[in-house]
Amino acid sequence: MTLRTPTGLESAQRLKMIYRGIREVIERNKPTAVALERLMWGRNAANAMDVARASGVVMLAAAESDVPVEEYAPLEVKMAVTGVGNATKEVVRRGLVRLMGVEGVPQDPDAADATAVAICHLQQSRLRTLAREAVR
Repeated sequence: MTLRTPTGLESAQRLKMIYRGIREVIERNKPTAVALERLMWGRNAANAMDVARASGVVMLAAAESDVPVEEYAPLEVKMAVTGVGNATKEVVRRGLVRLMGVEGVPQDPDAADATAVAICHLQQSRLRTLAREAVR
């Protein structure tokens, strides 16, 4: 499922829609974790701020549902799917097709990115848990 908000809608209203949509997905699917791609500040600061706000809303929705959140750097995600840290979106998509063995990888770049983050989380979450336990 891809959650979209109307482009012309006021920012606060878009965030409200994202929050409600994420809460609904969490309630319906009962995930054990929420995985997000960590925001890397690029050239477009305004766009990065919008993404940061949306990520914060997703984190809040997860926290209110007691669902842990894990963040992954773009490099980690690309490495998990392609073995190359500077892979393009198309290379990531092809890597997902190979990795998953199906042609059903989303065409939408944002949905494909989300799928890559999920794959990264499946690969990394156990290692992160073991590392946290080793520190205790």
